Amino acid sequence: MTGHKGAGGGNAADGAPLSDEEAVARFCDHLASEMGASAHTVRAYREDMEAYLRWAQRAGVDPLAPTYRQLRRYLAELDQARYARTTIKRHLSSLRTFFRWACVTGLAPADPASVLSAPKVDRRLPKVVSDGDVERLLAVYGPTDADGAPREQTAAQMRDAALLEFLFSCGARVSEASGLLLSWVNFPECEVKVFGKRAKERIVPLSRRGAEAMARYLEKARPELLSDRQSDYFFVSNRGNQMKPDGIRKMFKRALATAGLDESLSPHALRHSFATDLLEGGADLRSVQDMLGHASLTTTQIYTHVTPERLKEIHGLAHPRA
Repeated sequence: MTGHKGAGGGNAADGAPLSDEEAVARFCDHLASEMGASAHTVRAYREDMEAYLRWAQRAGVDPLAPTYRQLRRYLAELDQARYARTTIKRHLSSLRTFFRWACVTGLAPADPASVLSAPKVDRRLPKVVSDGDVERLLAVYGPTDADGAPREQTAAQMRDAALLEFLFSCGARVSEASGLLLSWVNFPECEVKVFGKRAKERIVPLSRRGAEAMARYLEKARPELLSDRQSDYFFVSNRGNQMKPDGIRKMFKRALATAGLDESLSPHALRHSFATDLLEGGADLRSVQDMLGHASLTTTQIYTHVTPERLKEIHGLAHPRA
Protein backbone atom coordinates (compact mmCIF):
# COMPACT_ATOMS: atom_id res chain seq x y z
CA MET A 1 0.00 0.00 0.00
CA THR A 2 1.02 3.61 -0.39
CA GLY A 3 2.96 5.64 2.14
CA HIS A 4 1.65 8.86 3.66
CA LYS A 5 3.31 11.95 4.98
CA GLY A 6 1.52 13.92 7.68
CA ALA A 7 2.08 17.24 9.39
CA GLY A 8 2.73 15.68 12.79
CA GLY A 9 4.04 12.15 13.34
CA GLY A 10 3.47 11.15 9.73
CA ASN A 11 6.99 9.97 9.07
CA ALA A 12 8.85 6.88 10.20
CA ALA A 13 12.08 7.20 12.20
CA ASP A 14 14.16 7.25 9.01
CA GLY A 15 12.13 10.12 7.54
CA ALA A 16 10.23 7.98 5.02
CA PRO A 17 6.43 8.36 4.89
CA LEU A 18 4.50 5.85 6.99
CA SER A 19 2.77 3.04 5.16
CA ASP A 20 -0.89 2.40 5.93
CA GLU A 21 0.04 -0.71 7.93
CA GLU A 22 2.59 1.30 9.93
CA ALA A 23 -0.05 3.94 10.64
CA VAL A 24 -2.38 1.27 12.06
CA ALA A 25 0.48 -0.21 14.11
CA ARG A 26 1.29 3.20 15.56
CA PHE A 27 -2.40 3.75 16.33
CA CYS A 28 -2.53 0.44 18.22
CA ASP A 29 0.60 1.39 20.16
CA HIS A 30 -1.14 4.64 21.10
CA LEU A 31 -4.20 2.73 22.36
CA ALA A 32 -2.05 0.49 24.55
CA SER A 33 0.50 2.96 25.88
CA GLU A 34 -1.44 6.22 26.13
CA MET A 35 -5.08 5.16 26.37
CA GLY A 36 -4.48 2.16 28.64
CA ALA A 37 -6.47 -0.19 26.40
CA SER A 38 -6.25 -3.89 27.20
CA ALA A 39 -4.51 -6.34 24.87
CA HIS A 40 -7.92 -7.77 23.97
CA THR A 41 -9.23 -4.30 23.01
CA VAL A 42 -6.12 -3.45 21.00
CA ARG A 43 -6.39 -6.74 19.12
CA ALA A 44 -10.04 -5.99 18.24
CA TYR A 45 -9.14 -2.50 16.92
CA ARG A 46 -6.25 -3.92 14.93
CA GLU A 47 -8.45 -6.57 13.30
CA ASP A 48 -11.10 -3.98 12.40
CA MET A 49 -8.55 -1.61 10.90
CA GLU A 50 -6.82 -4.39 8.96
CA ALA A 51 -10.20 -5.36 7.48
CA TYR A 52 -10.72 -1.72 6.48
CA LEU A 53 -7.26 -1.55 4.85
CA ARG A 54 -8.00 -4.68 2.82
CA TRP A 55 -11.28 -3.18 1.61
CA ALA A 56 -9.60 0.13 0.74
CA GLN A 57 -7.01 -1.68 -1.35
CA ARG A 58 -9.70 -3.65 -3.24
CA ALA A 59 -11.83 -0.54 -3.75
CA GLY A 60 -8.93 1.67 -4.83
CA VAL A 61 -9.54 4.06 -1.92
CA ASP A 62 -6.84 6.00 -0.09
CA PRO A 63 -7.37 4.62 3.45
CA LEU A 64 -6.09 7.75 5.19
CA ALA A 65 -8.03 10.18 3.01
CA PRO A 66 -11.40 8.57 2.23
CA THR A 67 -14.48 10.63 1.55
CA TYR A 68 -17.63 10.44 3.63
CA ARG A 69 -19.35 8.58 0.77
CA GLN A 70 -16.53 6.06 0.49
CA LEU A 71 -16.77 5.19 4.17
CA ARG A 72 -20.52 4.86 3.82
CA ARG A 73 -19.94 2.45 0.95
CA TYR A 74 -17.60 0.40 3.15
CA LEU A 75 -20.25 0.09 5.88
CA ALA A 76 -22.90 -0.71 3.26
CA GLU A 77 -20.77 -3.55 1.93
CA LEU A 78 -20.45 -4.96 5.46
CA ASP A 79 -24.23 -4.87 5.67
CA GLN A 80 -24.59 -6.57 2.26
CA ALA A 81 -22.19 -9.27 3.48
CA ARG A 82 -24.70 -9.92 6.29
CA TYR A 83 -22.50 -8.75 9.13
CA ALA A 84 -24.47 -8.29 12.34
CA ARG A 85 -25.41 -4.70 13.11
CA THR A 86 -23.42 -4.90 16.32
CA THR A 87 -20.35 -5.87 14.29
CA ILE A 88 -20.88 -3.00 11.83
CA LYS A 89 -21.30 -0.60 14.74
CA ARG A 90 -18.02 -1.84 16.22
CA HIS A 91 -16.20 -1.34 12.89
CA LEU A 92 -17.54 2.22 12.73
CA SER A 93 -16.41 2.86 16.30
CA SER A 94 -12.91 1.67 15.37
CA LEU A 95 -12.86 3.99 12.34
CA ARG A 96 -14.00 6.96 14.42
CA THR A 97 -11.32 6.38 17.05
CA PHE A 98 -8.65 5.89 14.39
CA PHE A 99 -9.50 9.02 12.39
CA ARG A 100 -9.71 11.21 15.51
CA TRP A 101 -6.19 10.10 16.36
CA ALA A 102 -4.97 10.34 12.74
CA CYS A 103 -6.19 13.93 12.45
CA VAL A 104 -4.46 14.97 15.69
CA THR A 105 -1.18 13.37 14.56
CA GLY A 106 -1.43 14.80 11.05
CA LEU A 107 -1.67 11.43 9.35
CA ALA A 108 -5.14 12.17 7.98
CA PRO A 109 -6.27 15.48 6.43
CA ALA A 110 -9.86 15.18 7.71
CA ASP A 111 -12.18 13.03 9.82
CA PRO A 112 -15.00 11.75 7.59
CA ALA A 113 -15.94 9.05 10.12
CA SER A 114 -17.17 11.60 12.68
CA VAL A 115 -20.32 12.40 10.67
CA LEU A 116 -21.31 8.79 9.95
CA SER A 117 -24.36 7.44 11.75
CA ALA A 118 -24.17 4.07 13.46
CA PRO A 119 -26.82 1.47 12.59
CA LYS A 120 -29.55 1.11 15.16
CA VAL A 121 -29.06 -1.97 17.27
CA ASP A 122 -31.70 -3.70 19.34
CA ARG A 123 -30.46 -3.60 22.90
CA ARG A 124 -30.31 -7.15 24.18
CA LEU A 125 -30.30 -8.06 27.82
CA PRO A 126 -26.94 -9.38 28.97
CA LYS A 127 -26.53 -13.10 29.57
CA VAL A 128 -26.54 -13.94 33.27
CA VAL A 129 -25.86 -17.14 35.18
CA SER A 130 -28.64 -18.32 37.48
CA ASP A 131 -27.95 -18.65 41.20
CA GLY A 132 -27.99 -22.44 40.99
CA ASP A 133 -25.63 -22.51 38.03
CA VAL A 134 -23.26 -20.07 39.75
CA GLU A 135 -23.03 -22.45 42.69
CA ARG A 136 -22.31 -25.38 40.36
CA LEU A 137 -19.64 -23.38 38.57
CA LEU A 138 -17.93 -22.20 41.76
CA ALA A 139 -17.95 -25.76 43.12
CA VAL A 140 -15.97 -27.15 40.15
CA TYR A 141 -12.59 -26.31 41.70
CA GLY A 142 -13.74 -25.50 45.24
CA PRO A 143 -12.79 -27.21 48.54
CA THR A 144 -16.12 -29.06 48.44
CA ASP A 145 -17.99 -30.50 45.47
CA ALA A 146 -21.55 -29.64 44.40
CA ASP A 147 -22.88 -32.10 47.02
CA GLY A 148 -20.83 -30.55 49.81
CA ALA A 149 -18.32 -33.40 50.05
CA PRO A 150 -14.72 -32.33 50.88
CA ARG A 151 -12.24 -32.36 47.99
CA GLU A 152 -8.44 -32.51 48.01
CA GLN A 153 -7.50 -29.50 45.87
CA THR A 154 -4.36 -29.17 43.79
CA ALA A 155 -2.55 -25.82 43.72
CA ALA A 156 -4.01 -25.07 40.27
CA GLN A 157 -7.53 -25.91 41.48
CA MET A 158 -7.12 -23.57 44.47
CA ARG A 159 -6.05 -20.80 42.12
CA ASP A 160 -8.92 -21.43 39.69
CA ALA A 161 -11.43 -21.57 42.56
CA ALA A 162 -10.08 -18.24 43.85
CA LEU A 163 -10.24 -16.73 40.35
CA LEU A 164 -13.88 -17.72 39.85
CA GLU A 165 -14.81 -16.46 43.31
CA PHE A 166 -12.99 -13.18 42.62
CA LEU A 167 -14.77 -12.62 39.29
CA PHE A 168 -18.18 -13.21 40.87
CA SER A 169 -17.37 -11.54 44.18
CA CYS A 170 -16.67 -8.10 42.76
CA GLY A 171 -17.80 -8.19 39.12
CA ALA A 172 -14.26 -7.79 37.83
CA ARG A 173 -13.31 -8.00 34.18
CA VAL A 174 -10.95 -10.75 33.03
CA SER A 175 -8.28 -8.13 32.25
CA GLU A 176 -8.63 -6.77 35.78
CA ALA A 177 -8.19 -10.22 37.31
CA SER A 178 -5.13 -10.81 35.12
CA GLY A 179 -3.55 -7.48 36.08
CA LEU A 180 -4.34 -7.71 39.80
CA LEU A 181 -1.22 -7.12 41.89
CA LEU A 182 -0.51 -8.73 45.22
CA SER A 183 -0.21 -5.32 46.90
CA TRP A 184 -3.69 -4.31 45.75
CA VAL A 185 -5.51 -6.94 47.81
CA ASN A 186 -6.54 -5.71 51.25
CA PHE A 187 -7.74 -8.71 53.23
CA PRO A 188 -8.34 -6.87 56.56
CA GLU A 189 -10.74 -4.47 54.79
CA CYS A 190 -12.06 -7.15 52.40
CA GLU A 191 -11.44 -4.97 49.34
CA VAL A 192 -9.21 -4.81 46.28
CA LYS A 193 -7.90 -2.10 43.98
CA VAL A 194 -8.34 -2.76 40.27
CA PHE A 195 -7.46 -0.85 37.13
CA GLY A 196 -10.21 -0.94 34.53
CA LYS A 197 -10.52 0.44 31.05
CA ARG A 198 -8.25 3.37 30.23
CA ALA A 199 -6.32 2.62 33.44
CA LYS A 200 -9.17 3.93 35.58
CA GLU A 201 -8.61 2.96 39.20
CA ARG A 202 -11.38 1.87 41.56
CA ILE A 203 -11.73 0.14 44.92
CA VAL A 204 -14.22 -2.74 45.07
CA PRO A 205 -15.35 -4.81 48.06
CA LEU A 206 -14.82 -8.55 48.26
CA SER A 207 -17.41 -10.99 49.54
CA ARG A 208 -16.45 -13.02 52.59
CA ARG A 209 -16.45 -16.20 50.53
CA GLY A 210 -14.35 -14.60 47.81
CA ALA A 211 -11.80 -13.32 50.33
CA GLU A 212 -11.57 -16.75 51.98
CA ALA A 213 -10.89 -18.50 48.64
CA MET A 214 -8.25 -15.92 47.70
CA ALA A 215 -6.55 -16.14 51.11
CA ARG A 216 -6.48 -19.95 50.87
CA TYR A 217 -4.88 -19.75 47.42
CA LEU A 218 -2.37 -17.12 48.59
CA GLU A 219 -1.24 -19.20 51.56
CA LYS A 220 -1.30 -22.74 50.19
CA ALA A 221 -1.20 -22.67 46.37
CA ARG A 222 0.61 -19.58 45.12
CA PRO A 223 4.00 -20.47 46.69
CA GLU A 224 3.82 -23.90 45.05
CA LEU A 225 2.96 -22.42 41.65
CA LEU A 226 5.78 -19.88 41.92
CA SER A 227 8.30 -22.55 42.97
CA ASP A 228 10.83 -20.08 44.45
CA ARG A 229 10.22 -17.51 41.70
CA GLN A 230 8.97 -13.99 42.39
CA SER A 231 5.94 -12.22 40.91
CA ASP A 232 4.02 -9.05 41.70
CA TYR A 233 0.86 -10.52 40.19
CA PHE A 234 -1.72 -12.07 42.51
CA PHE A 235 -2.89 -14.80 40.12
CA VAL A 236 -0.06 -16.78 38.57
CA SER A 237 -0.02 -19.58 36.01
CA ASN A 238 1.17 -23.14 36.51
CA ARG A 239 4.63 -21.92 35.50
CA GLY A 240 4.61 -19.02 37.94
CA ASN A 241 3.97 -16.31 35.35
CA GLN A 242 1.18 -13.74 35.22
CA MET A 243 -2.16 -15.44 34.58
CA LYS A 244 -3.04 -13.93 31.18
CA PRO A 245 -6.64 -13.15 30.08
CA ASP A 246 -6.65 -15.95 27.48
CA GLY A 247 -5.60 -18.41 30.17
CA ILE A 248 -8.43 -17.25 32.43
CA ARG A 249 -10.95 -17.62 29.58
CA LYS A 250 -9.74 -21.16 28.81
CA MET A 251 -10.02 -22.09 32.48
CA PHE A 252 -13.56 -20.68 32.54
CA LYS A 253 -14.56 -22.77 29.50
CA ARG A 254 -13.19 -25.91 31.17
CA ALA A 255 -15.15 -25.11 34.32
CA LEU A 256 -18.36 -24.66 32.30
CA ALA A 257 -17.86 -28.03 30.61
CA THR A 258 -17.13 -29.77 33.92
CA ALA A 259 -20.22 -28.20 35.52
CA GLY A 260 -22.37 -29.18 32.53
CA LEU A 261 -23.33 -25.57 31.83
CA ASP A 262 -23.84 -23.61 28.61
CA GLU A 263 -20.35 -23.39 27.10
CA SER A 264 -21.25 -20.28 25.12
CA LEU A 265 -21.14 -18.29 28.37
CA SER A 266 -18.13 -16.07 28.93
CA PRO A 267 -16.51 -14.81 32.16
CA HIS A 268 -18.38 -11.56 31.51
CA ALA A 269 -21.59 -13.43 32.35
CA LEU A 270 -20.42 -13.56 35.97
CA ARG A 271 -19.99 -9.77 35.85
CA HIS A 272 -23.54 -9.47 34.50
CA SER A 273 -24.81 -11.78 37.25
CA PHE A 274 -22.96 -9.75 39.89
CA ALA A 275 -24.61 -6.51 38.73
CA THR A 276 -28.07 -8.04 38.39
CA ASP A 277 -27.90 -9.61 41.86
CA LEU A 278 -26.85 -6.30 43.42
CA LEU A 279 -29.73 -4.38 41.84
CA GLU A 280 -32.30 -7.04 42.66
CA GLY A 281 -30.96 -7.00 46.22
CA GLY A 282 -31.71 -3.28 46.52
CA ALA A 283 -28.41 -1.62 45.58
CA ASP A 284 -28.73 1.80 43.95
CA LEU A 285 -27.68 2.24 40.33
CA ARG A 286 -24.90 4.74 41.07
CA SER A 287 -23.19 2.37 43.52
CA VAL A 288 -23.35 -0.47 41.00
CA GLN A 289 -21.88 1.85 38.37
CA ASP A 290 -18.95 2.62 40.67
CA MET A 291 -18.32 -1.04 41.48
CA LEU A 292 -18.39 -2.04 37.79
CA GLY A 293 -16.21 0.89 36.75
CA HIS A 294 -18.64 2.12 34.09
CA ALA A 295 -17.85 5.58 32.74
CA SER A 296 -21.52 6.21 31.93
CA LEU A 297 -24.62 5.46 33.99
CA THR A 298 -26.36 4.55 30.73
CA THR A 299 -24.15 1.46 30.45
CA THR A 300 -25.21 0.32 33.93
CA GLN A 301 -28.91 0.91 33.24
CA ILE A 302 -29.11 -2.18 31.06
CA TYR A 303 -29.07 -4.17 34.32
CA THR A 304 -32.27 -2.54 35.56
CA HIS A 305 -34.37 -5.19 33.83
CA VAL A 306 -36.40 -7.22 36.31
CA THR A 307 -37.97 -10.66 36.10
CA PRO A 308 -41.75 -11.16 35.90
CA GLU A 309 -41.56 -12.85 39.31
CA ARG A 310 -39.91 -9.77 40.81
CA LEU A 311 -42.56 -7.53 39.24
CA LYS A 312 -45.30 -9.65 40.80
CA GLU A 313 -43.58 -9.44 44.18
CA ILE A 314 -43.33 -5.64 43.95
CA HIS A 315 -46.95 -5.40 42.83
CA GLY A 316 -48.07 -7.59 45.74
CA LEU A 317 -46.24 -5.49 48.26
CA ALA A 318 -47.06 -2.05 46.88
CA HIS A 319 -50.51 -2.17 45.30
CA PRO A 320 -53.42 -1.53 47.71
CA ARG A 321 -55.68 -4.05 45.97
CA ALA A 322 -53.09 -6.75 45.28
